[in-house]
Amino acid sequence: MAHNVTSKDLPVKGEKVKSGDLALPKLISLIAFAVGAVLSVFLFTNDTFGDGYSYSWLFAFMFFISLALGGCFWATLHNVTNSGWGVSVRRLMENLGFVFPFMAVIAIPLMIPSVQNDLYEWMESHREVAHQYVDENGDVHRNAAPRNQIITLDHAHVPKHDHGAYTSPDAQTFKAAHKSLLAAKSWYMNLPFWLSRVIGFFVLLGLGIWIQRKLSIDQDTDPKPTCDRLILTRRLSCLVMPIFAVVATFIALDFMMALDYKWFSTMYGVYFFAGCALNSMAVLILTLTWLRSKGYLQIVTSKEHYHIMGKLMHAFVIFWAYVSFSQFMLIWYANITEETTYFILRNTGPWWLGSMSLTFLHFALPFVLLLPHYVKKSTKLIVPICVYLLLMHVVDLYIAVIPERGVSLTRGEDLFVAHHAFWGDIIAFITVGAFFTYVFLRNLGSANIYPNRDPRILESSNLHN
Repeated sequence: MAHNVTSKDLPVKGEKVKSGDLALPKLISLIAFAVGAVLSVFLFTNDTFGDGYSYSWLFAFMFFISLALGGCFWATLHNVTNSGWGVSVRRLMENLGFVFPFMAVIAIPLMIPSVQNDLYEWMESHREVAHQYVDENGDVHRNAAPRNQIITLDHAHVPKHDHGAYTSPDAQTFKAAHKSLLAAKSWYMNLPFWLSRVIGFFVLLGLGIWIQRKLSIDQDTDPKPTCDRLILTRRLSCLVMPIFAVVATFIALDFMMALDYKWFSTMYGVYFFAGCALNSMAVLILTLTWLRSKGYLQIVTSKEHYHIMGKLMHAFVIFWAYVSFSQFMLIWYANITEETTYFILRNTGPWWLGSMSLTFLHFALPFVLLLPHYVKKSTKLIVPICVYLLLMHVVDLYIAVIPERGVSLTRGEDLFVAHHAFWGDIIAFITVGAFFTYVFLRNLGSANIYPNRDPRILESSNLHN
C-alpha cells in the first residue's frame, strides 16, 4: 500500500545527491573511458584490428544511445500526457535522456572516412567515384559520361545533365549493374545528406530534452513557482515527441540498416524503438534502486512506483516481441531477395543459435517472470530481471550489427578467431559504457533528484495502483 505523505514530510529544498556518493563511480568511469579511448585510437589505426573495430564501436554506440533515447522518450511522454504518477521519478528520466546530446562525442569516430568505408559500402563507393572522376577543384574529368547519356541498370535509370557531365559524381558509381539498388537510393544515401541528418539528430532532440530538463530544474528554485513552466513544457513536448520519433527511427536506419544498403525493412525503426523504451526503463529501475539504497527518494517513491515501472517494462517486452516477429514473418512471407538477406545471414552458422535464443530468452522468459504483481514490487526480484533484460538487449543489438562484419570485410570467422575481434567488442563496450555512466552520474548530481516544487509531487508520493 502507498505511504501517506504530506507537504510537511518533503524537504523544502528537495533532495540532491551528495558529491561523495558520486565521486568514486564518476572517477572509475572517467578513468575507464580515458584508458579505453587510448586503446581505441590504437585499434582504429591498426591495420589488423582497425576494420573490425569499427563494428565494435558502432555496436557499443547503438546500445548506449538506445538507453539515452529511451530516457528522452519517457520524459517527453510524461510531459505530453501530463502524468501525475511519475513526477517523483521524472527527473531520473530527464537525466537519462540528457545523456543523448553528449553521445555526439561517441559518434565522432563514425565520421572518419576510413571508419565509414569499413562500415558502409555505399560510402566507399561514393568516395571512389568522387576520387576517380572529380579533381580537387570540383571539375569533372574528361572521361566522364557524355552529354545526356542515360545509364541503364536493371530497373534503375540515372539521368544526366547538360554540359557533358554529371552534376553529382556519385552517379558514376552505378555503372555496374549490381549497384542498381544504390542508384535508386542515391537521393537518400549520399554523404552530404547523411551527415546533415546525423548533425540534425543531436541538435534537434538534444535541444528538446535540454529545454525540458531546464524548465523542470528552474521550477525547483523559483521562490514563487506557478504552473506556467509545466504548461510550457507540455506544449514543447508535443513538438519534441514527433522529433523523437523521427530521430529514433532514422538513427536505426542510418547507422544500422545502412550497413547493408541493399536490405530494407519498414519496421526496423519501430523494432529499435521498442528496445529503447524497454531497456531504458530497466536502467531507470536500477537507478531508482541504487539511489534508494543510498537513502535518497525514500519519501517520494514506494513499491507502487516499482509496480507501474515494472508494468511498463512488461508491456514493452511484449511489444518488442510483437514487432520483431512481425518483421520476420512479413519478410519471410514476401520472400524478396533484398529483404531476406538480413535473416539468412543471422540464421546461418553460430548466429542461428543467438537469433533463436532471443525468442525464448528475450520474450518468453521475462514475459512469464514479470506477470505476478509481487515480482514488480520487490526490488530483490525486479533488479535481477532488469539486469537480465539489459544483457538480452546486448545480444539483440550484437546480432543486429556484428554479423555484417564478416560479410563486409570478407574475412569471415577469421575476425573472431585469428584476430580475436571479440576483444575489440568488449573494449569498445566498456569505453562507451564508461562515458555513458560518467555523463549520467554527472546529470544526477547537478540538480535535485526529483522536482520538489511540482504541484503534483504529493499525488505521485501517495501513488496507489
